[in-house]
Amino acid sequence: MNNKTGYLLKAVRYLCRCSPGPRAPAPISRRVVRSGRHRDHLDNVNCRKLFLNTFPSPRDSPLRFLSQKADVFSAGDEVQQEKSREAAVSEQAPQSSLELEKLEGDAQSFRVKAVLDQNEQFFNRLHKCACPSDVLDLASESAVSIKQFTNCLTTMWKLVRNMSEEQRRYEKRLIFEHPAFVRLCQQLLRDSRRMTRGDLVFSLHAVVNIGVPQNTLLVQTLLRVCQEKLNQLDNRCMSVLATTLARMDEDKNVSALQAGLQLLVEQRLPSIRDIFILQNLMKCMGKDAPVFLKKKLEMAVLREIDHVTYPNAHRVFLGLVAMKYCSIPILNACSKKIQENIHDAPFWQLILILEACHSLQYHNVKLFSAVADYVNSVVCLLDKRQIILFLSAFESLGFQPSELMGVLAEKVTEDSEFLDLKSLLIVLRVYSRLNYIPRGQHHLFYETLHSCLNKYLPQISNRELLKAVYSLCILGYLPHRALDQLLKKDNFEELVSGDLYKEKRETMLHCVRTCMELDSPSFMKPAFVPTESFCSLVSVNLRKAREALLELLGDENMFQQNVRLPYEYHIDFEIWMDSDRKKVLPVTAADSHAEISVQRLAFLFVPPSAFCLGTTHPQGKLAMKKRHLSKLGYHVILVLNKKFQELTNEGAVEFLKAKIYPENISSFSEVNLYDNN
Repeated sequence: MNNKTGYLLKAVRYLCRCSPGPRAPAPISRRVVRSGRHRDHLDNVNCRKLFLNTFPSPRDSPLRFLSQKADVFSAGDEVQQEKSREAAVSEQAPQSSLELEKLEGDAQSFRVKAVLDQNEQFFNRLHKCACPSDVLDLASESAVSIKQFTNCLTTMWKLVRNMSEEQRRYEKRLIFEHPAFVRLCQQLLRDSRRMTRGDLVFSLHAVVNIGVPQNTLLVQTLLRVCQEKLNQLDNRCMSVLATTLARMDEDKNVSALQAGLQLLVEQRLPSIRDIFILQNLMKCMGKDAPVFLKKKLEMAVLREIDHVTYPNAHRVFLGLVAMKYCSIPILNACSKKIQENIHDAPFWQLILILEACHSLQYHNVKLFSAVADYVNSVVCLLDKRQIILFLSAFESLGFQPSELMGVLAEKVTEDSEFLDLKSLLIVLRVYSRLNYIPRGQHHLFYETLHSCLNKYLPQISNRELLKAVYSLCILGYLPHRALDQLLKKDNFEELVSGDLYKEKRETMLHCVRTCMELDSPSFMKPAFVPTESFCSLVSVNLRKAREALLELLGDENMFQQNVRLPYEYHIDFEIWMDSDRKKVLPVTAADSHAEISVQRLAFLFVPPSAFCLGTTHPQGKLAMKKRHLSKLGYHVILVLNKKFQELTNEGAVEFLKAKIYPENISSFSEVNLYDNN
């Protein structure tokens, strides 16, 4: 009985303790805090360890409550349930490890993909920027990586490069005033030694071209870092660095880097196969490069010359111009490529090629003819000023594109309103030097040019006026109104005042005065022209001609050499003949020939430069001299002295015989001036 009563009291006390009534908040608070600590620590633990570790089981009490409606379990049931849960976890542990490794890899791939997407989005927006300020606005919106700010700088330079000069100045001012540009430069200065070689040299190239002063800490730091990493640069980076240094002023860092770059170029030339890099190095090494380096560059280009495409052919021309190094094998090979692809060339590239040929003194008649024919075939698509640019380039080469000059002459005659003063002076210079006389309506062409010149007389300077009048006089046309203004006392005194070009202007004025007298309609052919001979002053180049004349005519009295004429003209050899040109007369017996009609021959031995390239057509000055000698009573015979010197002694005699006696037909009556190359 007592035992039963004792068991009953114990059961009642136990039920009171385990009733579903309100519990003290301490245990709940302890669980919440523990859960919170776990969540805070979640970000700092390895995910795999976190998911493999089992959570702590609450074994402090024999029972726990899952909710207000949860059942009450016995201690034995709870222990059994925990064992079942642990067994399930241990069975699934290997599978969970593989799944967690996969989750970790997926997370890393997700992060990489997110970075790539962010970069792609940034660069897409960067490519859409229309001005440098847009680029800087984009850079200021987000944190920019080294690669991104390098591309920002390069993009800004590309945008600025394609602008006009005035717009470029304005945009550069906006760049330097933009706060994001300062941040970019600071980041570039801070991260310069951690940059890749490509980012380093392209950043330096962009910064210099944008206009950051060379003496700034930024530019000088980049130069020093380039020195440190010089041996790490690949061929492309080396080419970009050479381009940048070519634009910079000389200082200690630039000079040291240029010297190191020259050594690096010399070392790597045998391994460079990219013709673009080679021509860029040629251009950047420049005229100051050592001769041995120029020759090595030449050999490297010749090694790859068979792989040169047209776009690179004209760049090779420009590279040789920059080095002031004329390599005939390279130029011939590039000329062939240009001729084969002439129809793919924009007109400005052809202009650059012609200017390069002039700088290198490279005369290739086939190339010039191909360019002239192509331009003439598309002349209807060209602006009139573009035609004038082509003619100016041809004029500097001494090459006469006759068909193109005829087309422009027609356009000028039809409508001359497009000729401004600069274009007018170019047209006058071109047509006078190349001695082009339009067929049929040449007088109308000259009148049109004269009318244009009269229109600009109130605003033209005295020196420009002299050039214009000089050109018209060489063509044999006297612009009277312009002459009157030119020869006014004040204008004349200004032209003969002393400076660097005084002698040249005096020569031009003498030519103008000579044309005014000899080309005037009132000028009468003189019955006798006083001459003065200096036999002892015969040039070495004329000794062969003198010996041939002695052998042909038999006596020194049958010709005069180095004859001086009025108007400061001179002729190399003078021969007198009867009117039928069958008999040579002694030139010393002038009185005995007073009653005989004497025909005088004037031999002029001239260099190739006196003719238009590839032809026997005399250029302007020689044509004017020939015209004036004819008015003084001479029959002028032009001889290309270079080809004459190549003849044998017998050939030289036969050649002069054919020139003196027109009835004699000889195989040497004409000398082939050029081999067309």
